[in-house]
Amino acid sequence: MSDKEQYDLDAYLDRIGWKGERRAGLATLRGVHLAHSLSLPFENLDPVTGSAPSLAPGDLMAKMVRGRRGGYCYEQNTLLRLALEALGFRVTPLAGRVVVGAGSPGSRPRTHAMLQVEVAGEPYLADVGFGAVGALLLPVPLVPGTEYEGAGRRHRLEPLPHDGPSELWELQARDRQTGEWTGQYAFTQEPFSAPDLEVFNWFVATHPRSPFTRRPYLQRPLPDGRHLCLDGPLLTETAADGTVTERVLTEETEARKVVEERFGIAVPARVTLLG
Repeated sequence: MSDKEQYDLDAYLDRIGWKGERRAGLATLRGVHLAHSLSLPFENLDPVTGSAPSLAPGDLMAKMVRGRRGGYCYEQNTLLRLALEALGFRVTPLAGRVVVGAGSPGSRPRTHAMLQVEVAGEPYLADVGFGAVGALLLPVPLVPGTEYEGAGRRHRLEPLPHDGPSELWELQARDRQTGEWTGQYAFTQEPFSAPDLEVFNWFVATHPRSPFTRRPYLQRPLPDGRHLCLDGPLLTETAADGTVTERVLTEETEARKVVEERFGIAVPARVTLLG
């Protein structure tokens, strides 16, 4: 069965609540991107159990569209790519190095997946799978130095010096309290294909030193500008003004209720959140 036959655009758009027009224009890209970001939480519950999640279209539909689950970058952006291609966009998968907390862009491998989307011949960076408060909620043009506001967040793309033949970009997010710009990830416009993402996906989901195999990690942006994060037992809520509140969950029953009710995720029976 082909990807097209396994993928159901109507079901996907219903899942994210998108009722707008279905043509390959900027309004559609922005609308679908934001609706997806607010509807499908970031989560790594499969890697926590030692399982690399499937990136097959049919499995993504079953898990994220028809089931009450989210996913991490490979799942999220594969699902978005399928939707955008069905809507008529030209989409190129990209891969980047996460630089949050890193000494330099070259100190980590390319383990994050994102998308380049063409709109009227112009490239945009789209990414619904970066599990951080500095993530994009709306796509941004691949133009250096310009600041973009999107759904209450500010971003810019900066070129970085490096030894490679392709230009290196860094996505930066502006801290809402300090006003400082912080690098999120660095990437080139080199295209990657589905087999590349399968390898990255397997490595991140199964390597013993991968942070995604050690503890549950969930993120959910909310329509009112708040942002929820569960990192192991630590529940963090970031307000629209950047104010942060934290609470440590101590009981498994409480943790499962938080994930079910606040993140909108059905926790599989095999998963122990506070193990």
